[in-house]
Amino acid sequence: MGRLSFRTPGFALSLLLSFVCGLWSSQLQAAEPQWLELRSAHFTVITDAGDKKGREVDLRFEQMRAVFGQLLMRKKLNMPVPLTIFALKDDQRYYAMAPSQEGKPIGAPGFFVPGEDHQFIVLNVFEEESWRAVAHDFAHLLLNYNYPPTQGWFDEGFAEYFSSIRLDNKQVEIGSDPELSLSFTSDVLGNQSEVRKPAKSLTELLAGWVWLSIPDLFSMAHDTSGYQEGTHHTLFYAQSWMVMHYLLNKDRLVSTGTYFDLVQNQKVPVEDAVDQAYGMSTAQFDKAVKDYFHSQTQLFQDQEAARQPGASKSRPELHQFAAPVGPDDISINAKPVPEGDARAQLAEVMVRLPERQEQGLKEIDSVLKLTDKKGQPVDNEIAHRALAWVHMDKKEFSEAAEELGTAGALDPRDVWIRYYLALLKYKTAQTKHEEIQGLANMMIDLKVTIDWYPEFAEAYNMLSMARVEGGGTASAMDSIKAAIALNPRSEQYAFNLGQISEAAKKWDAARAIFERLKSSSNPQVAAAARKQLDELATVQKYGVSPSAPKRAAQSSPFDELEEEAQKRAQAPAEPTEPDKRPTSFMKGMLISVDCSRTPAAVLTVNNGVKSLRLRTANYKSLTVIGEDGFSCEWRNRKVSINYRAGGTADGDLVSVEVQ
Repeated sequence: MGRLSFRTPGFALSLLLSFVCGLWSSQLQAAEPQWLELRSAHFTVITDAGDKKGREVDLRFEQMRAVFGQLLMRKKLNMPVPLTIFALKDDQRYYAMAPSQEGKPIGAPGFFVPGEDHQFIVLNVFEEESWRAVAHDFAHLLLNYNYPPTQGWFDEGFAEYFSSIRLDNKQVEIGSDPELSLSFTSDVLGNQSEVRKPAKSLTELLAGWVWLSIPDLFSMAHDTSGYQEGTHHTLFYAQSWMVMHYLLNKDRLVSTGTYFDLVQNQKVPVEDAVDQAYGMSTAQFDKAVKDYFHSQTQLFQDQEAARQPGASKSRPELHQFAAPVGPDDISINAKPVPEGDARAQLAEVMVRLPERQEQGLKEIDSVLKLTDKKGQPVDNEIAHRALAWVHMDKKEFSEAAEELGTAGALDPRDVWIRYYLALLKYKTAQTKHEEIQGLANMMIDLKVTIDWYPEFAEAYNMLSMARVEGGGTASAMDSIKAAIALNPRSEQYAFNLGQISEAAKKWDAARAIFERLKSSSNPQVAAAARKQLDELATVQKYGVSPSAPKRAAQSSPFDELEEEAQKRAQAPAEPTEPDKRPTSFMKGMLISVDCSRTPAAVLTVNNGVKSLRLRTANYKSLTVIGEDGFSCEWRNRKVSINYRAGGTADGDLVSVEVQ
């Protein structure tokens, strides 16, 4: 009894402390908002799994990004499309929005949704290391934006190698067979069952007698521009993986860069390019890769271990090294996200998946019916923004404009609205084969977007096309080159560079670009390039393309308002008479150009004594000397001008010579 009485108070105290700690913990959890947004230097994570899990996911992606840079010797990495990562704790919510395969949701705990304007990764963090499920796609994403165009074996081989990655806060492991699966699975009760007809691992495929020849592997057509891939359990993937394994671990990436220059730029045959770049014949190269494969004994040990009951998925990888960044090396800021905003953003992902779009639209409708504590409706800007994207995707431009108008009224500071307004004008003009309406406002919106996200390649691309239409070929060239630097594999950007070169009368440069693109594997790009080549002689001779965009009728409610305002501003108060004002001459510095009422423009010119505001009613018809055409982007340029004093400003321009 004495012994029992001795332990009872301690036991009771322990129970009391457990109760108090549990109550305190539950109160902390209740106080924590359901949804959080966490931002690091390069990623945004939105999660309902709590601050700790959100920070872990953000760290893992920062680490993967850094490892990619180490492997491919890239100090600076581009991310030219904003990326949002969703880390969901509820596997039911995750699988309800995941894409499907053969009519069923995917089994992987993560998926990637590509896009030109916004990209998404969605993770089921109920599963351990769910971020590994998207490592292959993440490698492709970084390759597309940070490595010149390559052959298919390089991209797929690197993505497979990268997808084997394992990370903790201190160490990186990589190199094992990414397609190795266990022969036995366990249910929730621990019961083992053998997998029927498991897919062959890459190691097993390479252990056979048949390998593709190096010329065949390197010449095999494989489109790496998209993210729609079939099975990875093929000899092409296996051999590509092992070639990259060999090149990375034998420090032959510099030689590989030489190879791609030879074969893709200089059009040297594969056999000769391998010989010159690697210093060995294709037969010797093939033997070197095979010998390297057979020397990796751990791959075969892992293969044998995976066939045994009770095998673990987490065997050590072939290569280990210190993590390039850890928890103390990155800064992550967190803020709460209203439930309606989080649901709207998840719906924004679903509407981009064809099989989930109807479900996503229903969720948006549900969000728009939310009310506050007083029962008053709570409108949601993100939901309207998502609807605008859907309407633009369906070429329903008036409906898209209406949704953007509503969204802009709810949150005028949202830069996404400014970007989508520019995108609406661009898509409308492309679809209707017309000139861009509201050109000046479009350029302003795109500049705001670039200030907000300086790596936004598509914003630079659209700005380049707006500028060339406005007459500024030099500034258009700067913008399209910025877009290409951020996204070097985009053939559309290369095509636009050709069009801008043509507008700048750089005929040889334009012809060279279209000649290269006419052989593109993308049939739309190839057809457009051939058409440009067919019309190039006509443009060079007559200065106008037979298929030049026609002047548009009203393309959206926003543009209609803009055009009506322009007409009112330009309408003469009385019938026009010949202008009898004398012409004056002035030399000075062009300080700025105001194109806010396009096609009218006002130039501010200073000659050291005074400044004049000089107006042209239509800058497209203004006589310009020293440049190919007028540009709304001119700043701090020496000019000589002829003008007539008076009018709606200090004077009306007759001509301008730019030095």
